[in-house]
Amino acid sequence: MPADMWCGTVEVPLDYAAPAKGTVTVALARIPATDRKKRLGSLLLNYGGPGSPGVANLAADPKLFADLGERYDLVAFDPRGVGHSEPVSCGGSLETETYADEDAAAQLAALRAVARRCELASGPVLRYIGTVNAARDLDVMREALGDRKLNYLGFSYGTRLGAVYAAQFPGRTGRMVLDGVDTLTEPLAEQALASARGQQRALDNFLAWCAHRKDCVYGTNTRSARERVEALVTRLDAEPLIGHDGSYVTGQDAVGAIGSALYAKRMWPDLADALAMAERDHDPVGLLQLGGPTGPEPSSDGGQDAAGPGTVPADNAEAALAAVSCADDPDRSNDTASPAAIEKELADLKDEFLKVSEIFGPSRLMTVLACYGRPAGTDFIRKIDRPGAPRMMLIGTRGDPATPYEWTEETAKRLGSAVVVDYKGDGHTGYASSPCVREYADGFLIDGRLPAGTRSCPAGE
Repeated sequence: MPADMWCGTVEVPLDYAAPAKGTVTVALARIPATDRKKRLGSLLLNYGGPGSPGVANLAADPKLFADLGERYDLVAFDPRGVGHSEPVSCGGSLETETYADEDAAAQLAALRAVARRCELASGPVLRYIGTVNAARDLDVMREALGDRKLNYLGFSYGTRLGAVYAAQFPGRTGRMVLDGVDTLTEPLAEQALASARGQQRALDNFLAWCAHRKDCVYGTNTRSARERVEALVTRLDAEPLIGHDGSYVTGQDAVGAIGSALYAKRMWPDLADALAMAERDHDPVGLLQLGGPTGPEPSSDGGQDAAGPGTVPADNAEAALAAVSCADDPDRSNDTASPAAIEKELADLKDEFLKVSEIFGPSRLMTVLACYGRPAGTDFIRKIDRPGAPRMMLIGTRGDPATPYEWTEETAKRLGSAVVVDYKGDGHTGYASSPCVREYADGFLIDGRLPAGTRSCPAGE
C-alpha cells in the first residue's frame, strides 16, 4: 500500500427511494495530488468489472496514473457489493450442480437454487446492487470529497457507470474519460453475441500476428490456424490434456485461457508458447498458467491492508459480476417460462452464436440463462438518450475482445456529447498500452483539451 494513501468510508442509502431502510458502507481510498498548488480536485477511478475492487487496484499500482496524480487526488472505491463495500457472495460459487445430459427442467431448477443461495449469502445489499444505485453513490462520494463536479476516469464496465452518472447528474458531471466503452443498449444475449464476435476478432488478429513468427505452431495460414484451434478445443472437450502432476485442461478451460490472454497484447507471446506446448508436447501447463482473471489482479495483502479488516468472499468478483449485470438488464430470461420454451430459445440462438465463433460462441450462449431466477432488472440504462451532459471523451480499441469498438460509437450517439478516440490497436482498453491514448486522455483531464470529431491513435506504439 502506498505510504501516502488514505483510506476511509462513506455511508450511502441502501435504497434511495426509501432511505429509512438503512445504509451501505462504501470503502474508498485517496492518494493526494503531489502538486498541491495546482491541484484540480479529485479524480475518481473505476477499473471495471463489474466486480473489480478499486481500492485494492489503486493500492497495487498507482504508477500508471502518475501524471494525473500531480494535479488530482486519485480516488478509488469499491462499489456497493464489491470488495470491502458489503460484498455479495453466492456461498462459494455460481456453479450449478447439473450435468450436460440432464433435462432443461433440472438445469433451470439448479439455476434458481443458485440465485437463492446468492440471496442468503449476500444479505440486503443484493437487491439494491446495480449501476443506477452505484452512480448515485458516486454523487455522494463527490459531495463528501468536496468537489463541485465529478471528474472521472472509467475503464470497461466503469464506462457504463460513468455514462449512467452523466445521465442522472448532467449538471454535476465534470471532465470524464471512458475507455473500453461498454454497451448501454443491448440485453445480455446480444452482449454475449457481440462479445463472442469481439473475442473471435481478437483471436484472428493474434493468429495473424503468430503467422509472422518463425516458430508459430499453426504455421503461416491463418484460416487453417483458426480451424486447428477449433479442433484443439473439440479434442480437449472429448479427452482433456493431463499434465505430469495430474492437472488437466478441458476444451472449455482452453477457451478461458485463450480469452484471458487476448486481453493484453503483451500476453500474446505467452499464448503462442502455451498453444505450442499443448499441440506439440501435449503439455497443459502453459494454458493453465494463462487461466484466471482477465484484468489486473492486485495482491490480497494490498487489498486487505488498504481497506482495513474484514474478509472478502472468494467468489465476490463472480457474484458481483452476475448481480450487477442482471440488475442492469430488463430483458433477462423469464424465470416463469417453461423449460421447453427456454430450450427452444437456446436452440434458436445456437446456430447464430456458432456462426460468430465456433470457439467462443458456446460458452457465451449460456449467458442467456445467467439471470434466471433473479429479480427483474432496470430499463433506465436503455433509455439514456442525449441527457445534456457536457462533452466527454470515449476511447475505443479496434481489436478489443471484451468491449467491441461498435459499442464506443453507439454510446457516443446515446450520450450526444462525446469525442471519440479511435485506437487501432489490440487488447482490452487503450490507456495503459498507448502513449497516444494517454496523451489525449490526460490532456483533457488536466488541461481541458478536447478535440472536435473522432481522433485516431495508431497500433504498434
